[in-house]
Amino acid sequence: MPRVVELFAGAGLLSYAFRRQGFDISMAVETDPRAAATYKCNLGDHLVLADVREIAPSGSCEVLVGGPPCQGFSTLGKRRPGDLRNSLALEFVRWASALRPQVVIIENVEPFVRTDVWKQLAGGLERLGFVVRAECLNTVDFGAAQRRLRSFTIGSLVGDLSIRRLSEFRDGTVRDAWQGLSSRPDGKNWHYAPEPSSIARKRMSRIPPGGSKKDLMDAEPDLCPPSWWRSRVELTDVWGRLRWDEPSNTVRTCCNNASKGRYIHPDQNRVISLREAARLQSIPDEFQFLGYPVDVARQIGNGVPPALGCAVAAGVADALSIYGPVDSSSNSS
Repeated sequence: MPRVVELFAGAGLLSYAFRRQGFDISMAVETDPRAAATYKCNLGDHLVLADVREIAPSGSCEVLVGGPPCQGFSTLGKRRPGDLRNSLALEFVRWASALRPQVVIIENVEPFVRTDVWKQLAGGLERLGFVVRAECLNTVDFGAAQRRLRSFTIGSLVGDLSIRRLSEFRDGTVRDAWQGLSSRPDGKNWHYAPEPSSIARKRMSRIPPGGSKKDLMDAEPDLCPPSWWRSRVELTDVWGRLRWDEPSNTVRTCCNNASKGRYIHPDQNRVISLREAARLQSIPDEFQFLGYPVDVARQIGNGVPPALGCAVAAGVADALSIYGPVDSSSNSS
């Protein structure tokens, strides 16, 4: 059974996907104690709570995966080239040199592949013998009810690695994702949404399906605070309402806050619940979360949707089985 090591593991959604495709998760590393608790609850005690930079890698594995912090690269952030978190992606070169995997998979936001850090990362992996390429994938193309574009940097010693849609998944809509879930949050299994204030509820009531803050500003200016008028240039989906028969926009780490994106329920005057957000991420109800609501929202938004993660893992499995094991000891250090 191929062994996987995951860096920057978060709540473990990528490990979960690889395990579903028959891999053995031999080790994972994460610094956030609450995300680590969620990981251990679902996947086991092989996770190390530590900074990847402070660990001396030992042993070996067939696959090295992970999603380093993306805030320094995301178009939603300030994209500071000097952000100290940017260099964390380069840890994959050190770990790959030590563990000698046959495949390295690094997930991040789409702009990551156009940065100097990515060039350094690709160059470092190539010096170890990997053939490196980047592919941008949209979660909605793999059956999840969410438009979410992410880059996957693939380093391979076993030839071409193809990521294809799995037949068990189909095009998803918000309605599909929430099928069978109570229409009103009942608090069970994180089907929880904060109660909106009276003014927030009134604002939501004026926003049509697919609408946003802009619709409210045009139709009900008296309901809009002065700050909205001072910042006319803003994300177009802020205070946005979902549509039942379309995929959602990207589910981010503040998915329970209407002021952070398109997170208002399609026809109720509330934000989506955490379990509804998890469903949009294709996270099955069996996956348990630990922490406070803000922690769970972060764990959901930071994770790789299992619908996409399973497709990536299946591509790795196919490549390993087609090309067979390689002598990774021939890699240069």
